Amino acid sequence: MTEIDLLYTLALQHVPNIGDITAKRLIGHCGSAEAALKEKKERLLKIDGIGTQVLKGIFDDIHLKEAEKEIDFMQKYNIEVTYFEDTDYPERLKHCIDGPILLFQTGNIDLKQKHIISIVGTRKITNNGIAFCEKLVESLKPYNPIIVSGFAYGTDITAHKSALKNNLQTIGCLAHGLNQIYPKVHKKYMRDVEENGGFFSDFWSTDVFDRNNFLKRNRIIAGLSEATIVIESAEKGGSLVTADIAHSYNRDVFAVPGRTTDKLSLGCNNLVKYQKAHMLTTPLDVPYILNWELEEKHTSTGSATKPVVQKQLFVELDDTEKLIYNYLKENDKAELDMIALGCYLPIFKAASILLNMELKGVVRPLPGKLFELT
Repeated sequence: MTEIDLLYTLALQHVPNIGDITAKRLIGHCGSAEAALKEKKERLLKIDGIGTQVLKGIFDDIHLKEAEKEIDFMQKYNIEVTYFEDTDYPERLKHCIDGPILLFQTGNIDLKQKHIISIVGTRKITNNGIAFCEKLVESLKPYNPIIVSGFAYGTDITAHKSALKNNLQTIGCLAHGLNQIYPKVHKKYMRDVEENGGFFSDFWSTDVFDRNNFLKRNRIIAGLSEATIVIESAEKGGSLVTADIAHSYNRDVFAVPGRTTDKLSLGCNNLVKYQKAHMLTTPLDVPYILNWELEEKHTSTGSATKPVVQKQLFVELDDTEKLIYNYLKENDKAELDMIALGCYLPIFKAASILLNMELKGVVRPLPGKLFELT
């Protein structure tokens, strides 16, 4: 978008009673933010859903003046911006009715990767939660997903650090302008995140810290991703808001279950109980339910290779793994359900064993939720 388009879009965004949904309605009716701000009030009032309260102060000069200041800030700090109708605006976010009309970013974000998941949860994550989150990200590495979270304490920063450890792109969605960071203790991770992903925000440099901003930010976390994963959560919490938003967007939600007596499992257990989330007991549940295929990486000669773990020589299998190995040897390839049935195993146990065998390089997943020996 041109600088003049950006100026008027920022000005429209600055009007107190105009949010993203109303702004899109005005832009859609008038053709642009500039046209909306130059249209006669009586004509704007004829637009469905637009009343005098919404338009209060819309023509005040202060909006353009503040927009000019924000553009100066963006230029000074090399902040990029994408407009909701731009081709490089996040595709999944385009389909969210309340997606931001402007999305500010820093870093080296590349959304061409089709697998994007959000990982959220309590700020008071337990050691078990940390271990599960780290194992989840490590196990999903062959699928090269982008890991999205909120850069907060606990689950968020665990997800970001796990992504960096596994050389995966990660995106932090912030509830404030890109001229600040919260919590300040996480400032030490900013450079690594920007080198291997970056930050998104729809807040201005003048926006102050506010609880409602964090709740508003959650729609971006949910909207960017094809699935949201809740690691741990109390009965109430911000991560459940993110899960509810993702559910309202008709996106997949996963929740890690726990004991009924564990306070930080109540939220996850309720998501499963009320059928708002898939139960996540093993990392393999994610690619299985989302029907992911392993990416093909091309060599310098142009041939394609699957980024799976190479099969180890003389790999040792336990008795149950040998059972699945022999089943696949006889049946060439099979779906998870058939493997579990043929080996007299519960599906969740067969899935867990297949993941271990995949990491050992003994089996590989195929399109259509099939598995075969390597």
